[in-house]
Amino acid sequence: MINKDFFEALRDLESEKGIKQEVFISALEQALTAAYKKNSGAARNAQVKLIPEKNTIKIYSYRTVVDNVEDEEKEISLEDAHQIKHSYKIGDLVMQEESTKEFNRIAVQTAKQVITQKIKEIEKQSVYKDIAEKEGKLIVANVKRIDADNVYLEIGGTTLEGLLTKRDMLPNDHFKPGDKVKVYVRHIRDDFKGTVVQVSRTHANFVKLLLEMEVPELNNGEVSIIGIVREAGLRTKIAVSTTVPNLDPVGACIGNKGSRINPVINELNGEKIDIISYSDNPADYIVSALSPAEISEITVDTAAGVAKVLVPENKLSLAIGKGGHNVRLAAKLTGYKIDVKPVAVETTTHKSNDVVSTGSANIILDDDFFDDIDE
Repeated sequence: MINKDFFEALRDLESEKGIKQEVFISALEQALTAAYKKNSGAARNAQVKLIPEKNTIKIYSYRTVVDNVEDEEKEISLEDAHQIKHSYKIGDLVMQEESTKEFNRIAVQTAKQVITQKIKEIEKQSVYKDIAEKEGKLIVANVKRIDADNVYLEIGGTTLEGLLTKRDMLPNDHFKPGDKVKVYVRHIRDDFKGTVVQVSRTHANFVKLLLEMEVPELNNGEVSIIGIVREAGLRTKIAVSTTVPNLDPVGACIGNKGSRINPVINELNGEKIDIISYSDNPADYIVSALSPAEISEITVDTAAGVAKVLVPENKLSLAIGKGGHNVRLAAKLTGYKIDVKPVAVETTTHKSNDVVSTGSANIILDDDFFDDIDE
């Protein structure tokens, strides 16, 4: 039976879970109204009101005052309305209190269902809000279980699982239940199974955030990451810049004897990381982006977004990289199509048809480029 104890329970929920009583009251009134209509079988309009200050529940039915009654469940004549209250006029609503005696059992069952569901909804919203704030950030999670190619992670402070799929793992990643794993929260979405937290160790931002953990200058703004491209498991290229005089942005990221970059490389299981200085001069930028290759000559056509690069014949494989990954990453980083060819005699020339910023240049890499290399 809905009584004082029921309303006391609502007040306890407010203090224990921080959920306002009004949230439950509104949901309960809607659910109880629907339950009453279904139980009574009445077509008339009705409304259930909870009155916590009086620890009581009331049910009201209401009909509209009309000249000619066509639906007795929803309408009442002016004559009959005047017998209840003389001031009623056409168009007014006549409210009448109904007995709750037969409805109490159903009301209690409905109330329990509504309160339980509402608590679940609010807790889910709270959890979702907490994890949503982690989207785009680096977190440390525990390996909960491994199912086929998927690793499921326990995210501290939530009841949600992180999903690390095979494509988001490094080629030589191997985990077991209980391991602590650093991951990048790539995406959070809701589907028919619930909230899915997709995490990654292959995303370029994973490397960016790992580096920011080691380099204070990146966090205080003295050094900025201008661009970052990655082929997970092989190589990452990062262009950095600074406006602080006498500060070497590359040196700041690498640290004394590699003290800052080495922890990042270790986390990536030995993945190579090239950190270069960004330059507004496309030729200089492209030469740096092709690191660790040695460049003999470079010609840049800024209008076409193309750079022709000559490298010593015995250094061609270094410039191209395994499967072409080095030159491919350099092209993505700079925004230029880079055509690399070998020369027998080493020169040291930079040529540019028009030195401009590469910010709006298109990235172009086609099959002909690799065909030329094979020749």
